[in-house]
Amino acid sequence: MKVFTQQQIAASINAEFAAQALREGFTAYSQGNVKVPPVQHFAFEQANGDCCVKSAWVEGSDTFTVKVSTGFYANPAKGLPSNSGLMMVLCANTGQPLALLQDEGWLTSLRTALAGQIAARALAPSLVQGIGILGTGSQARLQLEYLMPVTPCRQVTVWGRTAQALADYRQFAQGLGFTVTTTLSAEQVARAANLIVTTTPSREALLRREWIRPGTHITAVGADAHGKQELEPELVAAADVLVADSIAQCSEFGELSHAVKAGLLQPERLVELGHVLAGNAEGRRNDEQITLADLTGVAVQDAVIARCAFRACAGL
Repeated sequence: MKVFTQQQIAASINAEFAAQALREGFTAYSQGNVKVPPVQHFAFEQANGDCCVKSAWVEGSDTFTVKVSTGFYANPAKGLPSNSGLMMVLCANTGQPLALLQDEGWLTSLRTALAGQIAARALAPSLVQGIGILGTGSQARLQLEYLMPVTPCRQVTVWGRTAQALADYRQFAQGLGFTVTTTLSAEQVARAANLIVTTTPSREALLRREWIRPGTHITAVGADAHGKQELEPELVAAADVLVADSIAQCSEFGELSHAVKAGLLQPERLVELGHVLAGNAEGRRNDEQITLADLTGVAVQDAVIARCAFRACAGL
């Protein structure tokens, strides 16, 4: 079994190739061609942390993947990153372990950012007038970076919880060429942007329905486990187009689940991202619609990104 570090993985993987592989993975998942066991979740309330174990096999692939991903949100105060983890790639023909990817959560962050890019390509309005980001962490940075090929818009409004975190994000975004507005008001983000990405581990709604402009697209990636929430259920229910990475998973947890469980949203209104990408379900129809992509993270993304990383690192 080969062992590859985060540095080796980051230096080897081709993000554009990985994005195309993820598109194919989403499509295969929605067509029923991926084996995805139930997700295991752990919550560590005393440490403000959580962990999930995900695994998947794309039918026909010569590898399958098991991933452990952690998020401990008090870590920055200890000088540690919030997210970590690892992935194991195994042979689908013999069951032998092929590689341990010691990515420290980097591949999960990358595949989530690339999923955000894919969702924005499919659902964003034709003219993005302003980008809004909720959060200032590593995922908030990656989401902005990977939106750059999607739109020429370089105006971003960023919400964070502390002035220092916002100052650090401003420096990062300006380095990418953005004009940056920072704020402690989520409402200001909503009123300034028509392409919004939410990236926080919040357990209470941050965005309200009345703040959202007509034609806005929202990609929600923070609510990836039970109890997490960034959007009020009324906002979710009011969206014209509701896209889930997995209808089954988003009905259990994620932004869509809150609206479904509150009786504000019928599950029949939901469509899967893979069906939109394949042209089997309708996405945005005009620039007045509010669209929402709920990305809770599906294990097929891990299987796909891990295979890309393994093959790139091994020179296959």
